[in-house]
Amino acid sequence: MTTYATLNPRQRLLMGPGPSTVPDRILRAIGSPTLGHLDPQYIQYMDETCQMMRDVFVTKNQLTFPVSGTGMAGMEAILVNLIEPGDEVIVCINGVFGGRMKDNMQRCGATVHVVEVPWGQTFTDEAIAEAVSKHPKATMLGIVHAETSTGALQPIQGISKIVHDAGMLLAVDAVTSLGGHELKVDDWNIDAIYSGTQKCLSCPPGLSPVSFSPAAIEKMEARKTPSQSWYLDVSMLKNYYTGGGASSGARAYHHTAPINMVYALREALQIVLEEGLEKRIARHRTVHLDLRKGLEELGLTYIPENSLSTLNCVATPEGINEAAIRTRLLNEYDIEIGGGLGVFAGKAWRIGLMGYGATHRNVVTLLSALKECMSST
Repeated sequence: MTTYATLNPRQRLLMGPGPSTVPDRILRAIGSPTLGHLDPQYIQYMDETCQMMRDVFVTKNQLTFPVSGTGMAGMEAILVNLIEPGDEVIVCINGVFGGRMKDNMQRCGATVHVVEVPWGQTFTDEAIAEAVSKHPKATMLGIVHAETSTGALQPIQGISKIVHDAGMLLAVDAVTSLGGHELKVDDWNIDAIYSGTQKCLSCPPGLSPVSFSPAAIEKMEARKTPSQSWYLDVSMLKNYYTGGGASSGARAYHHTAPINMVYALREALQIVLEEGLEKRIARHRTVHLDLRKGLEELGLTYIPENSLSTLNCVATPEGINEAAIRTRLLNEYDIEIGGGLGVFAGKAWRIGLMGYGATHRNVVTLLSALKECMSST
């Protein structure tokens, strides 16, 4: 029989685009005793998790729950439920994840109209208004709030008004902003939104928080065809997540929930709310400015004009092998940062400051190691 070494992962300082470092408190929660997915005690924990998700999304949407799967499962859950074959939709592309949204929309059978700007830039209200005017039959516009591939932060409020004045739904990718940037689902009138546990929530990857507005639910209930995905069919999932309460027994089984991951998410959300959303957002901003100052002192420049606090994307200097430096950071200092994607491959570093990892100590540690690696290359 083949024998394997005991599982003993190294302690890394995770400062890439995700996952972020998970605090011990959450790791302890995930190791709690597993319950059945219809056990009344678990249903209570799940309901509490969904309520805390509403608090962090800043929404009263009843249909707010964790999709089983990472952020891309959340994307698919929104699109396969809100798009029917033959629908017209608009998608905004300024990086990898807008492109993925387009791919998923096409797989749903939609006619997809693309609004595009160069990677690292954001969309103006005027560009969105022009697209909406050009495609009045579109039922939905999809846009990325925090583009992880470029570090660009997209303003949403003005775009939301334009989209809704045209009678369309607004779908938003908040994978790298939930819990780290201002994000107000109800105030901004976002109809469908998804995120991931492994970014600013500092939870292990495996769940995708989502939220659907009443208008989105109305669109789903008016479908003429079933959702293209059985596993992500919200018309069935809602009967599990928004049943009659823990004591009523009115929870319809759909698929076995990832019990222990929900424990972890519940603990992560509780940590967010204990800190306070406004204080947490301010902390991410302060630490981002610390990092930015240090990176610019090393001669590095930011790619996006409107940068995320949570994901810092900088151009690598000419003549430097960026992959070699990332390898040294990992092997010699146990620090992980990310490389560029797409058009920025080999030309950028992506440095995450998310959740538990957004600290001044981590900034000082990274800057010191990066300075040493750059000076000796």
